[in-house]
Amino acid sequence: MSTTMAKKLYVGNLPYSTNDASLKEMFAEAGTVETATIIIDKMSGRSKGFGFVEMSTEEEAQNAISMFNGKEIEGRKIVVNEARPMEDRPRTGGGYNRGGSRGGFGGNRQSNNQDW
Repeated sequence: MSTTMAKKLYVGNLPYSTNDASLKEMFAEAGTVETATIIIDKMSGRSKGFGFVEMSTEEEAQNAISMFNGKEIEGRKIVVNEARPMEDRPRTGGGYNRGGSRGGFGGNRQSNNQDW
């Protein structure tokens, strides 16, 4: 028996211009694409540079990995591998909250209006 987890693929280091449709079109070369989703930053509305593709069979998923992992697209070598279940990843926040603040707005506005 084969597991169904291997059908979902993580696709990383994508050009920021990639959208759901172009991702699906690209992976269609490897087989039938069930879903293709680019992860979008909630604050900026722009691509985070990675996404997920779900192929219809494990064989097509393996084919997609061998076809696209390490392939250069718009000067970026993309990473394609089996997506891991979310609960397997530690929630350390490593790298996700780079700014250390929420959006960088606000700050200490009062000090801007003081007369020195």
